[in-house]
Amino acid sequence: MRRTISRCRHAARRAGRAGFTAALSIAALTALPAVAHAQPAPAAGKAAVNVKAAVNVKAAGHELVFVRDGNVMLLRGAVEKRLTTGGGAARPRWSPDGKRIAYLLKNRIWVMNADGSGRRDLGAHASGGADWSPDGKWLAFAAPGCTGGPVVYRVATSGKTTPEVLFPAECKGQPLPAEKPEPARGGTLSERIAVDDTVSWAPDGKRIAFRGGMCESIYDACLTIGTVADAGERAVATFGGGGQKSGSATVPSWRPDGARLTWTASTSAKLTVIEYDPATGAKRTLGVPGDRELSYRTARTAYLTGERDGRSWIFQLDTSGSTRTALRQGSQPEPRP
Repeated sequence: MRRTISRCRHAARRAGRAGFTAALSIAALTALPAVAHAQPAPAAGKAAVNVKAAVNVKAAGHELVFVRDGNVMLLRGAVEKRLTTGGGAARPRWSPDGKRIAYLLKNRIWVMNADGSGRRDLGAHASGGADWSPDGKWLAFAAPGCTGGPVVYRVATSGKTTPEVLFPAECKGQPLPAEKPEPARGGTLSERIAVDDTVSWAPDGKRIAFRGGMCESIYDACLTIGTVADAGERAVATFGGGGQKSGSATVPSWRPDGARLTWTASTSAKLTVIEYDPATGAKRTLGVPGDRELSYRTARTAYLTGERDGRSWIFQLDTSGSTRTALRQGSQPEPRP
């Protein structure tokens, strides 16, 4: 009974803030601090905790995509290649086999080959970054739906099916609402990140992490792990209800072994990256205040977006300690599998 009453109490609030969420979510992905292409020398005295200078990543065998000036970039060794032009791109994600890249382009889900060729619109609009199923056949994404908040859908990467609802269960069978005009950008970085609807599909294929869910009937903001088979949901971070402080948890990312999940938390003026153990519920902070949108390469190595000289930079992070290596100006890094 308490849950039913609570859901009714929060329904109007969810619907009321849906417009605000839609207006900011894509801006969270594309309207990040401006960055330049030149690579300036590290400023003396401004290094964060154990931060190394920019390095040639070829020796470590790193290959990743990231975003700069609204375009998807490929970094292979020390060589950069722009894969998209014209701006408006965000949240690139490698396919499990490393042959394709999914990304957002002005609210729509696109797929291209690893070299930037063969770009294809999958015919679905989203309010955050999509993620691949482990078999590469599906992309999960979030968009406004029947609850007034983010609903998680999946669409075939072949582009031959219409999107279908995965979460919440009460929206099953409902179609993806018609696309609305792209809203104007606005809000601070923390405000935009707080409504980022990027999702993350677990390596076992059984779970998806996403912002919102049924927990929004109780809390102002929350992050959920959903079970694909039965649409079950478990809130793993909650804010603004039941004595919890206000804040948000967004941009989830699974570790390759599925044993850890990270998200970008906003509970103060600075963003932070939280790592969560789904088995025990234990949490810890990774990186330094201001870091965001982490993506794992291995259990020990990850990439994230941080701040350097007032700009967004990509850092390599040793998750067993606090070593952060500055690599390139940009944001939203995603290492190749």
